[in-house]
Amino acid sequence: MPLSHRSGAFPWNALISGYSELGQHEDALALYFQMEEDGIEPDCFTFPRVLKACGAIGSLPHGEAVHRHLIRCGFAVDPFALNGLIDMYAKCGDIAGARRLFDSIPKRDAVSWNAMLNGYIRHGLFPEAMDICRRMLVACHEPDAVTISSILAGCASARCDLGLHIHGWVLRRGLESAISVANSLITMYSERNQLHSARHIFNSMPEKDLVSWNAILAASRRDHRVVDLFRKMERSGIAPDAITFVSFLSACANLGLVEVGCTVFDEMEDKYGVKPGMEHYGCMVNLLGRAGLIEEAQNLVSTKMPFDGGPTVWGALLYACSVHGNVCIGETAAARLFELEPDNMHNFDLLRKIYRDAGRLEDVERVGKLMKERGLY
Repeated sequence: MPLSHRSGAFPWNALISGYSELGQHEDALALYFQMEEDGIEPDCFTFPRVLKACGAIGSLPHGEAVHRHLIRCGFAVDPFALNGLIDMYAKCGDIAGARRLFDSIPKRDAVSWNAMLNGYIRHGLFPEAMDICRRMLVACHEPDAVTISSILAGCASARCDLGLHIHGWVLRRGLESAISVANSLITMYSERNQLHSARHIFNSMPEKDLVSWNAILAASRRDHRVVDLFRKMERSGIAPDAITFVSFLSACANLGLVEVGCTVFDEMEDKYGVKPGMEHYGCMVNLLGRAGLIEEAQNLVSTKMPFDGGPTVWGALLYACSVHGNVCIGETAAARLFELEPDNMHNFDLLRKIYRDAGRLEDVERVGKLMKERGLY
């Protein structure tokens, strides 16, 4: 095939990358298959981009089709293609297929190791991840700050000690000053409910960014010092974003800080330029509901929220009604949730609890029959 035709892959590659960057992975794949249909020969840059799109949507059949195509095109041993394949198979759930490809590579680079390591972490296979980590270090492929951050993010919610081992390795290599690593460590210790360690790392950071502040605020969701942290963030000159307010308002709900939470919520848009979204209203309903201010919570949803409430908002209201025994508003919230989540048994159980606590046993039986009709038990 002439070189001019081969070079025709360049604009297609750019478009595929563009779609992927925008999160339009199905469009990226459609463009790739159109490229194949039009007889445009892919180059070494095409397949990694397409495999990334396959992994993003978790489509193993598409990924396998791309794998067969790249073999036909002579890229079976191309390192970029192989690394992309490992990542794709891991993200699509075929971790064994990813490992077979990994083992077939005679000379692995840092990307190969990272793809396999992150694949194991993503699937919760931490002994295998630890083994890969050790072998990676023996092979003299030391992970950089970006890789370490990714590994720690995967370990954050896991009940294992891999993150602690990684932290020790970070300290020995002097990487603790990297902002991305420190942020991931804060999140990891937060998930382990080790606030002291999270705060120590945060306070030791020479520089902090928005992610740093959001991480420590999330970690402090049950600590009264969260208010001081929020004020310090304001004084630091870093503007809070939507994530900041979700963390802070959730903390106010946990700690019963009704006045503080209401004040900050009222100031979100005017003072900080952040328009409250569904999650923020959910936090406020949770805050008011926990404090027993059920009518105020319903008024917020019914008259002040500029969009229809989703399961988060109505679920918080129903839960508050179940705690404080408000039958009338509980019925309203439950009716809305039955429309939004017709198969969520938890909502039915909460309404039954409300009726049971109110002594309305006939209504308890009625809701039970409704659950049976919907096949919920």
